[in-house]
Amino acid sequence: MIKEKEWWPRLQNRLLFTGPTLFAFITVMIVPFLYGIYLTMTNWDGIATSHTLVWFDNYTKVFQDKVFWQSFGLTLKYVFFTVVLVNAVAFLLALGLSRGLKGQNLFRAGFFLPNLVGGIVLGLIWQFIFSNVFVFLGEKANIPLFSYSWLADPEKAFWALVVVTVWQYAGYMMVIYIAGLMSVPHDVLEAASIDGANRWTKLRRMILPLMVPSFIVCIFLTLQRGFMVYDVNLSLTKGGPFKSTEMVSMHVYEKAFLSRDYGLGQAEALVLFLLVAAITLLQVYFGKKMEVEA
Repeated sequence: MIKEKEWWPRLQNRLLFTGPTLFAFITVMIVPFLYGIYLTMTNWDGIATSHTLVWFDNYTKVFQDKVFWQSFGLTLKYVFFTVVLVNAVAFLLALGLSRGLKGQNLFRAGFFLPNLVGGIVLGLIWQFIFSNVFVFLGEKANIPLFSYSWLADPEKAFWALVVVTVWQYAGYMMVIYIAGLMSVPHDVLEAASIDGANRWTKLRRMILPLMVPSFIVCIFLTLQRGFMVYDVNLSLTKGGPFKSTEMVSMHVYEKAFLSRDYGLGQAEALVLFLLVAAITLLQVYFGKKMEVEA
């Protein structure tokens, strides 16, 4: 009886503290998301005050849009290389800057700094570097690889985008890996040293398994940012040359806002969201199965 009488005051307290946040979340996230799903079933051009329902015609067009799937395939390639390289570089930096190196905090701050630069500004900076600095150095030092701008070559422009992404995110992931390395129990490593384990054995058998939670977080973040890349893609290459670096986010934007086909663009965005959600959930699921306890 006492519990039955107390449920209403407890509900009021919960609504008092969680109500504003819940209301903001519903109005800012849930309602626009549901409205966006509705728009995928319309022929709205993004400007007109009226539109008609076309139901699932837009989804049929999505699967028939070869350019969309080509850009998605290119994005998969970009995500694969950026995830591998960003995490490899970040982990190596974290290892090197967790051994008591003199001035290591200064190095940590320096490697983290590129993450604070906005994507548009970052792309413009590296556009100048690839088109001017590298070309100048390549001509002066007679290095054929840098004798012309990578951004003018359909094949090298892709790798220019990968280089900029690794430079931007490696420092951020490094911080997460450093936190993971600091959480590895020192008594476990000391016991391994007493048993005669060398550095490589301790890294492979103890540090890496205990770092799985950090790997899950970093891979999740790099996957998400890789699939959603737009600002660097826009400012660095603008999808060129000849659309050779047009990632799927840029294609969706152009379909919705430049081609004035908002319903189809929204449908492509929803399909992209579902594909990315499926990939990241699988990554988290299999990553969790690899976790071990100290």
